[in-house]
Amino acid sequence: MVVGMCNTDDFKFFKMNKIKLLKNILLVLPVLLLSGCEDFLSTEPDSTRATINTPAQVSQLLTTAYPQGGYVVFAESMSDNVEDKGRGEDDKTNRGSYLFEEVEATVEEQDSPDQYWAECYRAISVANQALDIISKSADQSQYTAQRGEALLARAYAHFMLVNYFSRFFDPQQPNTDPGIPYVTEPETVVLKNYERKTVAFVYQMIEQDLLEGLPLISDGTYTVPKYHFNRAAANAFASRFYLVKRDYAKVVEYANNVFQGSSIADNLRPWNSTYASLSPQELWNIFARANQNANLMLVETASWFGRNAPQYRYGMTYRKWLEISASERIVNGSANWSYPLYYQGDNNYFIPKLFEYFVRESVNADIGVGYVMLPIFTVEEVLFNRAEANAYLGNTTASLADINLFVGKRVENYNPSTHTVNAASMRRFFGTTNLRDGIINTILAFKRVEFVQEGMRWFDMQRYALPVTHETVLGQVITVPATDPKRLLQIPQSATLAGIARNPR
Repeated sequence: MVVGMCNTDDFKFFKMNKIKLLKNILLVLPVLLLSGCEDFLSTEPDSTRATINTPAQVSQLLTTAYPQGGYVVFAESMSDNVEDKGRGEDDKTNRGSYLFEEVEATVEEQDSPDQYWAECYRAISVANQALDIISKSADQSQYTAQRGEALLARAYAHFMLVNYFSRFFDPQQPNTDPGIPYVTEPETVVLKNYERKTVAFVYQMIEQDLLEGLPLISDGTYTVPKYHFNRAAANAFASRFYLVKRDYAKVVEYANNVFQGSSIADNLRPWNSTYASLSPQELWNIFARANQNANLMLVETASWFGRNAPQYRYGMTYRKWLEISASERIVNGSANWSYPLYYQGDNNYFIPKLFEYFVRESVNADIGVGYVMLPIFTVEEVLFNRAEANAYLGNTTASLADINLFVGKRVENYNPSTHTVNAASMRRFFGTTNLRDGIINTILAFKRVEFVQEGMRWFDMQRYALPVTHETVLGQVITVPATDPKRLLQIPQSATLAGIARNPR
């Protein structure tokens, strides 16, 4: 592990007086624009419509069918990856999420739950507009790939929404808690009434769109496939979906489809080789690029996380990093993780991953929007999904093989004969003689360090109903068990205009 300091000048930060939420993207159909008085489900449909009647034009429309809002800040802040530093960037979303209070940040404020809600439904609206155009085409067979992408995009946005704003899906329960509106038609009226139905219903609809859309995906449709639901990303999504449903045979099936025709190890992020010699700026420049094999799908998100990640008051400290990275002791041979850890000022630690690019409101303006490219599906996640599924299927040898493939790309000065994970090393670290439990615990621990500061840890904490305890420097102890309703993000007040009930508190 490399620990170094990154000077403030390296960030070239800007202070904003206001935020323009969307840059100049041509939304040629009446989608749900985000503004203070025109929130989701209370937007006057745009009467100006361009004619879209070719597959290429529908593909262009679908470039905006992905949530361009960030989830990393609130997801990371709710997890056990952060603690109270006592001082730092006072961000509403970071603070409210850590304290498990309702985040008092509006739809215009980047990284807020309200903005993510609105961005997901804007993306859903675009997907529905595309599907509507396709359904009215004289020759729908020309639009096979576009239909597949629209269905996958619609399924993904609803999947993310239901997992943040509703009680987490449990396949052993009836899942009758309120879900989120599953919208399948273009917006044509103002203040249309929506109902939440149940989490079970939302999952049923997600699965229906997923299974219908996935076989239709064609990588040849895109100039840069990784900015769309390409074949690998679609199968990665399926492996994540079925992992939540605990349909482990399907997890393995879809994970294997991601890796068809290529070596898994060759596609893992090369932290202990190519990346090891890179500076922080070089890592920022390369981490979320489409030419990195590990990135299966990238989405442009309006977010300040790139500039504020080290500075948030509720963030990763050195003590927290030691806790997160302790999983290196699961590996035999006195292994050390190769992740490069840097700090910026007092106790502000980070790994160079997500970096901001700033879009000015105009040529001469000093205000604008910060964006990060976010890898929403990666080879590492799929590998972990497959290893976990195989463990539950009793294929522990296959699980250990995948775990050791990961170790081979993460340990400094890796030696395959000594740097191994086996039953003995897991028993030594976790104190369990149950091989499957050791494998599952190892996967969760490795995922925690791999995806730190990417917002992924919260998903596993929800899946396994792990309790959360946050402490403040004032001595407050906030314990949030799995059944606590505060683990659900609150439904935006603007959505109540459409009759959507808020979550209990």
